[in-house]
Amino acid sequence: MEKMKKTKKVLVVVDYQNDFVTGCLGFEKAVALEKPILDKIRQYKENNDEVVFTFDTHYDNYLETQEGKNLPVPHCLKDSPGWKLYGKVAELCEENDKCFHKETFGSIELVSYLSENKYDSVELIGLVSNICVLSNAILAKAALPEAEIIVDASCTASFDEALHQKALDVMEGMHIKIINDIL
Repeated sequence: MEKMKKTKKVLVVVDYQNDFVTGCLGFEKAVALEKPILDKIRQYKENNDEVVFTFDTHYDNYLETQEGKNLPVPHCLKDSPGWKLYGKVAELCEENDKCFHKETFGSIELVSYLSENKYDSVELIGLVSNICVLSNAILAKAALPEAEIIVDASCTASFDEALHQKALDVMEGMHIKIINDIL
């Protein structure tokens, strides 16, 4: 009898950083995500599946960048308190976990990593649904067109509920599986 191959899965925790939760760009729904995100990370780790983290990462010249000109709120400055992972999520990011520091919405380094490792399933959670989660989900779909790309709607949010729902709809239209969407 042939042994069944284990599905190669990875959980991508997108930008669950202090500045997006309680800092300068924080919002109430982001705080409420802590428990579901913790539960999801623990579930993956208990199943011996991989968990990786992205960090929105900016520098002192942020206001001179294209993003800074469009969103003139300095945030996630490298090594600042706002750049660090929020709450107990920080405790679950272990030394051996892969972390991607990205200067823009999507991470090319993450996409390369996903492509090299040929995952069967990539699940994305974190912040912000209509910006960095959306960007990285689309990049993951491009990198692994035959993999199942999943976004857990109960583990992501936006400061704008209408944009949040539109982002979920757009991703679903691109064959990204949206789970736990309450609408």
